[in-house]
Amino acid sequence: MHFSSSRNRMRPVYLPQLEELLGQIYGGRPVVAFTSVSNVHLGVLPLLGNGALPSHPVSARGPLFLVEKTAHASMQVLRGVMEQLGPVRRFDLAAPESLDARLNEAREAGRTPIALVDGVGSMGGLVDVVSLARSLGEAGGLLYVDDAHGVSIDGPHGAGYAYEAFGNGLPANVLLVGSLSKAFGGAGGFAVLPGPDDVRVLRKFANPLVFGHSIMLPLLAADVAAARLHLGGEVSRLQERLWANAALFDKLAERRLVNAGQRSPIRGALFEAEAAAFEAARRLRAAGVLVLPAFFPTVAKGTGLIRFALSAAHEAADLETAVEALGPVAG
Repeated sequence: MHFSSSRNRMRPVYLPQLEELLGQIYGGRPVVAFTSVSNVHLGVLPLLGNGALPSHPVSARGPLFLVEKTAHASMQVLRGVMEQLGPVRRFDLAAPESLDARLNEAREAGRTPIALVDGVGSMGGLVDVVSLARSLGEAGGLLYVDDAHGVSIDGPHGAGYAYEAFGNGLPANVLLVGSLSKAFGGAGGFAVLPGPDDVRVLRKFANPLVFGHSIMLPLLAADVAAARLHLGGEVSRLQERLWANAALFDKLAERRLVNAGQRSPIRGALFEAEAAAFEAARRLRAAGVLVLPAFFPTVAKGTGLIRFALSAAHEAADLETAVEALGPVAG
């Protein structure tokens, strides 16, 4: 059930199979698997900021980490680690001037800007990764994209939102990471790397790979099976059902939910008061619909959000029940 050895010492037979299959999904690029996306961040970001990855050199003065305001908590929590390598600043995609100011700060300090963003927001929104990569490239910087919520939902082989946004090829200044635990249908996380030299550095020095085990064996086998379904076309067929469900849900909800019309499986019902969100969650549960309401600090203080995660497995009746039980929302 569990192969309790550092993956730098022994590798279960499924692990190279999984990484080879993921490489096929991502256009032949090398891929390294981790036990979680959080461990991808813990393993990759210190090496990226230190300039240790050969394909992503960093200024001799070090990096300036730029963490987007809504980036996932698994990146935000590593601020103390990143500050050992260089300053950490936040920016807000809703205020483009904040990124410009941070890039100017990096130029003046002679540091390499490294921006950390989500691809598909866990609470709402799609990040324009193409424009961001261009802006970072012009400033001599790097873009680190956590597309955990975007993997599998787009592309003929399920490479995901961010990869497809770049036109089936990643720019030289982009490092993409993703999840095997969400739409992919398995467990774990992974990093898509430019070349074999980067893989060697990561396998030799990334903390979770040196001092951590592999993905649990049954889940690793499930990951391999899921990867084959991606490459075999089954996932593409499931995507059609997912987006049909999303369109129906938007129609039933009269396009009043967060993310309505966007190519994201996440929808949100925003309430101006926490109590109203709690009451909506109770109504949904009574109707047999399980949702997780979100409150501060995930959303603005005093407000509440009911988050719906749509899937190909939902039936029309499920969506109708959810919208009926939800009732009126703020917008």
